[in-house]
Amino acid sequence: MSFEWFVSLRYLRAKRKQKFISLISVISVLGVAVGVMALIVVLSVYTGFTEGLRDQIIGINAHILVQEYGGNIQDPKRVIGEIETVPGVVAATPYIHGQALITSGRQSTGIVLRGIDPDSASRVLSLDRKMKSGSLESLRKRDGLPAIVLGLELANQLRVVRGDKIRLISPNGPLTPMGVLPKVRTCQVTGIFETGMYEYDASMGFINLETARTLTGMERGVHGIEVKVADVDQADQVAAAIASHLGPGWSVRDWMRINQNLFAALKLEKLGIFIALDLIILVAALNIISTLVMVVMEKTRDIAILKSMGATTGAIMRIFFYQGRLSG
Repeated sequence: MSFEWFVSLRYLRAKRKQKFISLISVISVLGVAVGVMALIVVLSVYTGFTEGLRDQIIGINAHILVQEYGGNIQDPKRVIGEIETVPGVVAATPYIHGQALITSGRQSTGIVLRGIDPDSASRVLSLDRKMKSGSLESLRKRDGLPAIVLGLELANQLRVVRGDKIRLISPNGPLTPMGVLPKVRTCQVTGIFETGMYEYDASMGFINLETARTLTGMERGVHGIEVKVADVDQADQVAAAIASHLGPGWSVRDWMRINQNLFAALKLEKLGIFIALDLIILVAALNIISTLVMVVMEKTRDIAILKSMGATTGAIMRIFFYQGRLSG
């Protein structure tokens, strides 16, 4: 052990007349410890909250949305084949987006409909893990009534359970002399999902592409392509690669761009919390500095004795620097 370390350790162990300085040193150390602990705990909890929110958002939505400017995608199979050749892409699936009025007995409300392909959607969306009852497989084309999967809150509003029948009323009907004739389609509830986000659970439903085309009046094609990537944090880079591969005339948006307002607000709030907690650590650090100043003032006689014994100015400074380092 060097001379400077030995003396600094001795100074940390106060004598009877120096217990006040030792007490301040202990308080300073505890202040730094509590400040750092608060910083780590709060930022860890906040980071976990942000990641949990991200997983809920992209669990029911794809990592990347691909749309064609000026209209629908008429040949989705060809586009999906091209997208899946881009490095980083895991899978892709077509979708149709629409809105309708859903009724069940005396209850009725608006619903956001998403027409999906059950065969490929399970490889892109994480909806299977959020199903309370039923599965996406029930949306496959079958005999009888078309199938629909509803959010838990929406099902509670309509007071329906799996196996019940509902009616979808779409405004995209034919134009007649009496005005637009709404399209009405009776469907059977074959599944209920819960994402944990009220916005989705209370307003969204999934149907297959054929039912969606009937309600939206589309003869062929889809509204867009949903894409899943291997690394969600690299979704923006993969989106840029897809846009470059498809060429002009395509809109390619990753989940960060789609939800940029939400995550920008969360990032700003996280920065504010980080600054506030840093101020706590700064106050504790200033306490250590004040303690060192008091120690230096109290040890003037010891410093004079050490200087007379041959200690250099640098050695004296290192003694108190080491003491502050041990406290920090």
